Amino acid sequence: MKGSGKPRAGAVRKTKKGSQAGTGGHGRKALEGKGPTPKAEDRAWHPAGKRKAAAERYRAAGGSGKPGGGSRQAPRGASGASRRAKSGDESEIVTGRNSVVEALRAKIPAQTLYLAARIEMDDRVKEASKIAANRGIPILEVMRPELDRLAGEGGVHQGIALKVPPYEYAHPVELLDEVVARGQTPLFVALDGVTDPRNLGAIIRSTAAFGGQGVIVPQRRSVGMTASAWKTSAGAAARVPVAMAPNLTQTLKALKERGLFVLGLDGGGDVSLPGLDWAERPLVVVVGSEGKGLSRLVTETCDAIVSIPIESSTESLNAGIAASVTLYEIAKLRAAASE
Repeated sequence: MKGSGKPRAGAVRKTKKGSQAGTGGHGRKALEGKGPTPKAEDRAWHPAGKRKAAAERYRAAGGSGKPGGGSRQAPRGASGASRRAKSGDESEIVTGRNSVVEALRAKIPAQTLYLAARIEMDDRVKEASKIAANRGIPILEVMRPELDRLAGEGGVHQGIALKVPPYEYAHPVELLDEVVARGQTPLFVALDGVTDPRNLGAIIRSTAAFGGQGVIVPQRRSVGMTASAWKTSAGAAARVPVAMAPNLTQTLKALKERGLFVLGLDGGGDVSLPGLDWAERPLVVVVGSEGKGLSRLVTETCDAIVSIPIESSTESLNAGIAASVTLYEIAKLRAAASE
C-alpha cells in the first residue's frame, strides 16, 4: 500500500549481512552491455588489427598495393614445413627458421611473418625480419601457443612462421591470348598427373630458361603452386605464370583448335626427340608422371608422342628432367631456324 513504508515485493535482496533494499533499477545501464563487439581489424591488440595498422603505415610511407603482395600467390598445403592455415582456407603456413628464410629469399608472396614473443634472435630470424621489413610484409609478435596452433599438430615452428596467401592461377586460353598479343610463338608445358611440387618448380624454372611462356596444371589429381614449388623454381615463378585447367583433355583440345601442336612425352613414343620437326610451331609439351606416364585420354589427344633416348640401364627420367631436356631441344631448334 502506498505510504505504508513497506518495501514492494521483490525489492529486497537477502545477503549475508541481512536484508537490503534494492537500488530501484539504478544499475540498469550496467546490464545493457557496451554495445556490439568491435570487428577484429578495429581492435588494436588483435592480429587483424595489427595487420591493418601495418598496412596503413605501409601506404602512408608511399607503398602501393598490399604490403608484401606479389602478383602471383601460392595455394594449397605443401609437403615438409608447410600446411594449410585452417580448414577451408587455401592459405599456407611455412614453419621453421630455415624454411621461412628460404621462402623469403625466393621472393614467395607472403601476407604475414609471425615471430614468437621473446624469440632468440639468431642470424636466420634477423634475416627473415629484415627481408620482411624491406618487402613491407607485416611482422606480428605472438605467443607460442598461437604459433603451435598455426603450425598444426606435430608441426615444428622454432618460434617463426610465414603465411602465404592463395596463388592466383591464370586461365589457359587467356594466357594464350596474352602470348599471341605479344607476337610470340606459344610454348607451354602441361602436367598430367605430376604431384611432386619440386617437379613443378623445376619445370617452371626450365620453362623460363628456354623461352616458354607458361605452365598448365589440371585442377584435380595434380600438384599446385605451393611454397615448395616456389622455392624450387628459384624465383622463376614470379616471371612464368601457372594456369589451371578444369579438365586437361578439354583444355588441350581447345588449344589445338587455336592452332597449337600438342606434344606428349613418353618412353614408348614413336618419335625421337633429337631433330624434332615441329619445334618452330606453337607447342604444348605434355609431361606425365614418372610412374604412370601420360593418361589414356591425354595420350589420345596428343598430336604426337615423343620419347627421349636414354641408356637402357636407366628406367626413366623424372618429370622435371624430361621437361628440361625437351625444352632445351626445342629452344635449340628454334634458335637454329631463326639464324
